[in-house]
Formats: sequence, structure tokens, C-alpha cells
Amino acid sequence: MVDNAARSRSGTTDPDVVIVMGVSGSGKTTLAKGISVVMGWEFAEGDAFHSEANVAKMRGGEALTDEDRWPWLESIGSWISAKEAAGESAVVTCSALRRVYRDLLRRDRPHVRFLHVTAAPDVIRDRMEHRPGHYMPPSLLPSQIATLEPLGDDEPGISVSNEGTAAQVLDRALSALGLRKENQP
Repeated sequence: MVDNAARSRSGTTDPDVVIVMGVSGSGKTTLAKGISVVMGWEFAEGDAFHSEANVAKMRGGEALTDEDRWPWLESIGSWISAKEAAGESAVVTCSALRRVYRDLLRRDRPHVRFLHVTAAPDVIRDRMEHRPGHYMPPSLLPSQIATLEPLGDDEPGISVSNEGTAAQVLDRALSALGLRKENQP
């Protein structure tokens, strides 16, 4: 994977857009919100970009196809483009399970990098079974795991384990991304 410490935005005016990726239930939203708060960046929940048809399909226990995902990914990409054009740093969640999805999200967006949140499948399943109000059923976890293509060595990104407390994971992620907490020198 590309060295992210070299991409640190400390002291520059370039935007930094981090896509927190991974399978459903891995902890993307918690981590992305933490980065948003610490860095003072805008946060977007990738699930909010899904069409009603996609949500209904997943709620019904049916995995999305690539054809279902392309418009969703394009919507997230448009949001990222607007942030980059405005010179604003941001963090967004998106499963970004396949390389072709990540390539689409990076296309003509030079400030995008990925933070892949990993966790053991049994931990993820337990989280999915106990989170209230989410449309993604645990029955779709195997299809997400089967679809997941880890970050390639040539992709701008880093992986972090979701082991430990939310604060520990956030600290590891910030360090791996070469970011500093706003209140630290």
C-alpha cells in the first residue's frame, strides 16, 4: 500500500478525503465520525447515498449487484468531487469492497485515500445482530466477505484492525493516516 504518512495534510491547504471502507458492521461509521470530530472535517454516511430500491433489496436479504452499486458509488464520488473542488477535507464511509469500486471513487479525485477497517467475521456478525435500526441483515455478511478485495499495494490506503476500544482504534487510524489531533502540536 502507498505510504500514507507522506500524504499527511498537516500544514498544507490541500484537501484530504478519507474513505473509511470495509464490510458492513466492521465499525466504519464509528471510526469515520471519530475522525470527523477530531479533525474538524465534514462526515458523510455512505449508506445515505443508496437509492430506496437498494435499501429495500438489502433489507429483504438480497445482496446488491454491481449494477445496483454503480449509481451509489457515482453519488458518493460526486460528493467527494464537490469537497475537493471547495478545498475541503472530509471523511465518508463506503464499503468499497472491490478494487473497481475504489478505482471509480478515486478517478479524477487526487486527494482520496482509503482506511480499511478490519475485524473478525464472528465479531462483525455479533455487531450486526445487535445494532438497532439498520437495514443490513447479518445474512448478507458472507456475501460481503466473499466480495471484499483487500487494498492493493499500489492503492492509496491503509488497513487498521477494529480490536480494542473505539478510542484505541481511532488513535491507531489517525497515526496510520499520518494525521494529528487538532489539539495536539
